[in-house]
Amino acid sequence: MRLKLLTLALSLAAVSLPSYGEDLLDAYRQARANDPVLAQADATRLAVHENVPQARALLLPQINAGMSLQQQTITGSSSLSQIGLNSGHERTRSISASVDQTILNLSDIASLQAAHSTSDAQEKTYDAAAQELFVRVASAYFTVLNDEEQVSYAKANEEAFRVTYDQAEQQYKVGIAAVTNVYQAKSFYEAAKATTVTNENTLANDRQALSVITGKPTGDLKKLRPELPMDPPTPADPQSWVDTAMKNSPTLASAQLSVDAAEHSINAARAGHLPTITASLTRAKSTSWLENGSYNVAGNGRYGNTIGVTLSVPIFSGGATQSKVRQSIDQRDEAQDSLELTRRQVTQNTLNYYNSVLAGISEVESGKAAVDSAQKAVDATRAGFQVGTQIMLDVLTSIQQLTQAQSTYSVARHQLVLNRLLLRQSAGTIDYNDLEYINSLLQ
Repeated sequence: MRLKLLTLALSLAAVSLPSYGEDLLDAYRQARANDPVLAQADATRLAVHENVPQARALLLPQINAGMSLQQQTITGSSSLSQIGLNSGHERTRSISASVDQTILNLSDIASLQAAHSTSDAQEKTYDAAAQELFVRVASAYFTVLNDEEQVSYAKANEEAFRVTYDQAEQQYKVGIAAVTNVYQAKSFYEAAKATTVTNENTLANDRQALSVITGKPTGDLKKLRPELPMDPPTPADPQSWVDTAMKNSPTLASAQLSVDAAEHSINAARAGHLPTITASLTRAKSTSWLENGSYNVAGNGRYGNTIGVTLSVPIFSGGATQSKVRQSIDQRDEAQDSLELTRRQVTQNTLNYYNSVLAGISEVESGKAAVDSAQKAVDATRAGFQVGTQIMLDVLTSIQQLTQAQSTYSVARHQLVLNRLLLRQSAGTIDYNDLEYINSLLQ
């Protein structure tokens, strides 16, 4: 009877039962609405985009209006003598409006181009963050699924050792087994209980990690179905995947646009040596009167128009312009180095994930075979112990090996699915359809 209970417990651990909880798409939709990382990337994108109208504004008309009121103390003037005052105050009110228009400023033009490139780079960075969300949600989701299976296997392992421990105690009490069997069985049983507690704690933590992304409590999740597609990546050529990544990776595109922005910044700094031309139109009037309101002169209080073109030629600014040029060149070099590093990392990641998918297929197939063999080994060792051809330690070891094989198989299954997604992310081609396909593998 106990042998049947043991077989049933291990069998339940090895089978993924159907689930009707939330699926991967539910988790993604919640994350799309609530993930603070993506929201932060979006806010940064919008903030950086505002640099474009700010840079453009320097090339558009500048309209200003102003009014001033001044008071001057005057003493002994002929004007005051004529009105019978020895001293008093003269007040002046000035009203003006002006329009300034840049005709030529190569530095501002280059700065506008740099702002456009920086904004485009941030747009690509946001695209990369949006693609990364697919992977972060899937990774957190499958981590929870794997943790749940690990807890299931740990509990089955604990139950198997408990049954073996009880059996060893009964045999010792009736005098057909040594006390050594009891000590060995209890040692394995107590260690199994500790493993179960550890795995349950890990599961609780990883469920919370998924909630951090989705902004919602993590409920029951749908599980991976037993049979997974074992097809290799298509196309079956790693260099093709690398070529695709070079064309589509938003991270790489962002790095390239950052180099373009740095080049424009160099032009803007160098233009600090060049002349600028500005046109202006001013309409203003000035009115002056004494404190008794009797003072006036010809033309007082009439509007006048001023039209002009200003040519400004920078000659020397204390070395600031040359320093800005050197600084911009250094920043451009830094951006180019970052671009090259990004290119190498994208290539490395693409090749790694391509190879990981191929290796993962073999690991899943081998893992499944290992679980089947380990289960048979447990049954055979148990039977051998009953007839005296196996010792208690052999039984305990076989149960432990079965649990290890199940754990390894579970990790390989979930990692294979995730690696397929990571490969598409590295190539820059991941989208919602990929998540829908993975979701179809759940039950």
